[in-house]
Amino acid sequence: MDYQRLADILFPNVTDTPEMLEERFPARNAPEGAVITRMAPSPTGFVHLGNLVQGLTSERMAHQSGGVLFLRVEDTDAKREVPGAVEVLINTLKHYGIQFDEGASMDGDNGNYGPYRQRQRAAIYHVYAKKLVSEGKAYPCFCTEEELAAMRQTQEANKETTGYYGKYAMWRDRSLEDITAQLSAGNPWVLRFRSTGSIENQFKFDDVVKGKLTITENDVDHVLLKSDGIPTYHFAHAVDDHLMRTTHVVRGDEWLPTLPFHIQLFQALGFKLPKYVHIGPLMKMDGNSKRKLSKRKDPELALTFYKAEGFPVAAVYEYIMTLLNSNYEDWRRANPDAPATDFKFSPKKLNPAGNLFDYAKLTDVSKNVISKMSAEEVYALLLEWAQEFDADFAEKLSADKDYAVSILAIGRGGKKPRKDIAVWKEAKPYMGLFYDEYLQTPVFDEKFSKETVRTVLEKFLAIYDPADDSSAWFDKVKSITEEIGFTTDMKAYKADPAAFPGTVADVSTFIRQAVTGQTNSPDLYTVMQILGKERSLARINEVLKSL
Repeated sequence: MDYQRLADILFPNVTDTPEMLEERFPARNAPEGAVITRMAPSPTGFVHLGNLVQGLTSERMAHQSGGVLFLRVEDTDAKREVPGAVEVLINTLKHYGIQFDEGASMDGDNGNYGPYRQRQRAAIYHVYAKKLVSEGKAYPCFCTEEELAAMRQTQEANKETTGYYGKYAMWRDRSLEDITAQLSAGNPWVLRFRSTGSIENQFKFDDVVKGKLTITENDVDHVLLKSDGIPTYHFAHAVDDHLMRTTHVVRGDEWLPTLPFHIQLFQALGFKLPKYVHIGPLMKMDGNSKRKLSKRKDPELALTFYKAEGFPVAAVYEYIMTLLNSNYEDWRRANPDAPATDFKFSPKKLNPAGNLFDYAKLTDVSKNVISKMSAEEVYALLLEWAQEFDADFAEKLSADKDYAVSILAIGRGGKKPRKDIAVWKEAKPYMGLFYDEYLQTPVFDEKFSKETVRTVLEKFLAIYDPADDSSAWFDKVKSITEEIGFTTDMKAYKADPAAFPGTVADVSTFIRQAVTGQTNSPDLYTVMQILGKERSLARINEVLKSL
C-alpha cells in the first residue's frame, strides 16, 4: 500500500504539516515544575459538583506551581450541545472562583494556543490525521451502520468482546483500489486508528492519584475522525493537549477504560504523554450503602442548587478543599484566618476511591464561614442572592442598608461569633422579626395564664427605658420576675421546679415573644435597641390587645 498516496487522496486540501503547527504553538515559557492544565467540559448546559472538584484540583495545581489553567470547550459532539451552555459554564465556574488564565471566554478566545473550541480546530486535526494515514497508522472505513450493528450482534452471540478489531476490522487491510472505488461512489467514511496492541499484553502505568496501575493494551481500531471530518474526543484531546502544551490531565476515573487507547495514540503521534490525574467519583450514603451522586436522583449534584440555596462561594470552596485533601482541616484549624489559597494542595492526597459528599458537613462549614464575615460582607452577599431569588426580601434589605447591617452585626466578631445562618435562604426567617411584614404572631406556653403574661407585659411597658444599658435592662426584668412570684434563682428552680410557678427565663420569653413573635431570637436587649422604643412598645401593645 502506498500510504502517502492514500493520505493525499483522503486529505487533498491539507497543506500544513505537523512541523508548521509545532512552530505555531511553541513550548510555553513556564518556570520549571509549572503545571499546565485545563478544564475541558462538553457544553451540555449541566454544570455539576464534579466539574467543580476537577476545576479546583486543576486550578490549585496550576496556580500554586506558577503554571497555567485554560478552558477548552470540547464540542465535537454536536448532538449533545445545548445553546448558551458555554456561557452558563463560564459564568458558573467564575461564580465559584475558578479563574482561567486563557481559553474560551464570553467574548471569544484569550490566549496564544487557540482556537479553544474543538469544532473550530478541524483543520488542525486533519494535519495529524493525514500524518497518521501517511505512516500507515490510520485508514478509512466505509462500514455502514447496518454492517456495524450486524457485527456487534455476531460478537454478542459468540460471547466475544464487542468492537472493531482483528477479523472484524473489515477495512483495515483493504487495497487502494477498493478504497478509491468507494470514494468515487461518494460513500461516507470514518478514519480509524490502526491499533498495534493485543489484549494478551499488559503494562504498568503511573497515575498521579491511583498510583501504579496494570493496564491491558488496546486492540480496537477506534474512530479518529467522524464522517463529517470532526474528530472524536479521543483524537482531539491528544492533539490539543500536545499543542496546548498540557502537562497534567485532570479528569474523572470513568475515563480509565480509554487510557490504553490514549497512551497508544500519543505514542503513534510521537507526542510526550502528559501526567494523568484520575479523580474518583463523588458519592453519597443511600441507606447503608454508598452510591455515585446522580444527575437524575440528586439535586445537590447541580451547581445551580448551591447558588439557589444560598451557600456562599467561600463555603463551597472550603468544603471541597476538605474533600480533596484530608490534611486541609488540620491546616485550617492551625490557620483559621488564612486564605484557602495558602494551603499547599497535593493531588497525591486525593482519595483514589472518591469522596463521600456530606450535606450536613457542608452546612456546618458554611455556618463557620458566614460567622467569620463582617456584617457588611454578609449584607452584600445576601442582597446579591436575594435580588436573584427573593425580590421582596431584596427590596427590604436595600430600602435601609444601615438597618439591615445593624441586624446582621448582632453577635458578630469576638472569639465565639453567632452561627445563625448556614445559607442565605435562612436569613429571612432569622431577620424576619425586624420587619413588621414578616413578624409572626406569638403563641404563648399554655401552662401560663393569659393574665400572667399580660401582667408581665404591662409591668415591662411601665419601666422600659431605651437609655438603660443591658445590665440595667435585665435588672428590671428580674424585678418583674420577683414581683409576680417567679424566681430569678435558676439553681433553686432546677433543684425543685415544683416550688416555683416560673422563672426569669419565662418572663424574658414572654417579652421576647411579644417583641419578636418567636421563642428564640438574638439578644433581646440588642433587638429592641435596633427596633427602637416606639416599634418595640407598639408590638407589645398589639399583643396586649389580643390577650
